[in-house]
Amino acid sequence: MKRIRPSYPIAVAGVVLGVGGLSTLTLWSQAGSPTWDLDVVIAALSLAAALTQLWWPAQGALAATLLAVLSPVATPAATMGALQVALRRRLPVAAAMAAAGVAAHVVQGLWRPNSGISQQWWLLLICASYGALLGWGALARSRRALLFSLHERAERAEAEQGRRIAEARMAERRRLASEMHDVLAHRLSLVATHAGALEYRPDSSPEQLARAAGVVRTGVHQALEELRQVIGLLREQDEQQDELEPQPTLADLPGLIADAREAGQEVRLREEVTDDGALPHAASRTVYRVVQEGLTNARKHAPGRPVDVLLRGTPGMPLLIEVRNPLAPAGTAPLTPGSGLGLVGLTERVRLAGGQLDHHHADGEFRLAARLPWPA
Repeated sequence: MKRIRPSYPIAVAGVVLGVGGLSTLTLWSQAGSPTWDLDVVIAALSLAAALTQLWWPAQGALAATLLAVLSPVATPAATMGALQVALRRRLPVAAAMAAAGVAAHVVQGLWRPNSGISQQWWLLLICASYGALLGWGALARSRRALLFSLHERAERAEAEQGRRIAEARMAERRRLASEMHDVLAHRLSLVATHAGALEYRPDSSPEQLARAAGVVRTGVHQALEELRQVIGLLREQDEQQDELEPQPTLADLPGLIADAREAGQEVRLREEVTDDGALPHAASRTVYRVVQEGLTNARKHAPGRPVDVLLRGTPGMPLLIEVRNPLAPAGTAPLTPGSGLGLVGLTERVRLAGGQLDHHHADGEFRLAARLPWPA
């Protein structure tokens, strides 16, 4: 366990005031006794032993215990030493120090008996005091060890969560890179085909040449858009590539909504999109994924609650995708457990598309909103 180091200026002041004050009171009560001069010397030595306990608790406590054999003025330093050892050392060492303290005070009581209490009650009081100090110190040490363990577990859990998030982001980037690779290859092959037609058929009519040039221009524009996303990805080359199925787009959104409704989910779609055919293909895929994730989260965490889906945008203005659903009643467990990484991957996807994703709770609702650029 991590050793606790006290704040030394405050601790020194506390020892001087506490131990010094109690020793002074004991010394004052011994005024006039034949051993008063010895008690003064022992009081000074016991204060030094108490200060030593701040750095070396076992050695300082042992010195104070030995002084307690000679005079009661060392009792405050000895009992404080027993507590310090119980707080900062293992239980066997603390128990041995407590036993030594009891033995020292038994000898003190035999040599210099207390006239105000019988020997039996004196022994009982000493045993009870050292037992209480030992239990107090052991309990405090165990509690400190538990708090330290919980703190370490929290740090490990936070580090593990950070690692899982990083892995989810990397997996999403690799998947997107593989997807973009295939799409980009398709775009460039089309461009190469039409460019080859322009090169080898110079005798084509102006209309055919213009049509082929337009296809090349559109293909290059779309390829550059795909390439911009690929460049931002950290992609590791896999030895075996899985065959990718065609990715759904905005045109497949009605099918997604229909499937959700057939599963019993109440979905209200409001679409305010003009000329959705002009939406870039990458943004169209991202729209589908945002709505899909929103519906999935609603089914998991708010089953039976209606979901509102809003699509609003026009070329030249940002495209807004918003999914809202009322929160489930407090204490409702999700239908299926989730890792919480779906939104992490979605955030990465939206960011790579040049947009922003936000999700939060507000006014009793969960809101998932994304904004994507839509070139004019």
